[in-house]
Amino acid sequence: MRKSRLSSYKQNRLIELFVAGATARTASALVRVNKTTASYYFLRLRQLIYDNSEHLEMFSGEVEADESYFGGTRKGKRGRGAAGKIPVFGLLKRNGKVYTVIISNAKSETLLPLIREKVCPDSIVYTDSFRGYNALDVSEFKHYRINHSELFADKFNHINGIENFWNQAKRHLRKFNGVPKEHFHLFLKECEWRFNHSNPKEQLLMLKQLVKDKTN
Repeated sequence: MRKSRLSSYKQNRLIELFVAGATARTASALVRVNKTTASYYFLRLRQLIYDNSEHLEMFSGEVEADESYFGGTRKGKRGRGAAGKIPVFGLLKRNGKVYTVIISNAKSETLLPLIREKVCPDSIVYTDSFRGYNALDVSEFKHYRINHSELFADKFNHINGIENFWNQAKRHLRKFNGVPKEHFHLFLKECEWRFNHSNPKEQLLMLKQLVKDKTN
């Protein structure tokens, strides 16, 4: 961005359109720049978000845990028939922030260390009935699980918050008609950032400050 030939006005307009969730194609038409230029600028904004992603404090209290699969050409059960899909694990502190990470698989030996790394002992962890969370039953956490084959919520026992985040993230990514795997980590952190800072004015100020810091 330090070497960008775009005027300050056009850069600010691109930042505003990025915050608004516009695609690079739409932004290029509105700002009157080449689509490749808009795409590259948006990618640099995502890289800035990724490089400055928050080191969130450990979650405590009530925390929802879930995994999801992104991309691919066909649906499949958890870990099965997920050809071409990218597995992602997420933690959400109720009435708080979300944390996401790309995982190699959804086995207990993968998920439990991630939970221990980000969640304080004795916290309440809510999950669905997926077997990958069985280890939580004999861990330092209080574990509640909801069986989605029977119901989606039982009073306080649910994972509606993290599932709402997955839905928001997939709805945002769908407009791009496919995200290159090599850049998926950038798009994922963008979705996390948008969720954790839901006020567009706050997003705009944060992003302009990141660009300013980068160019100084």
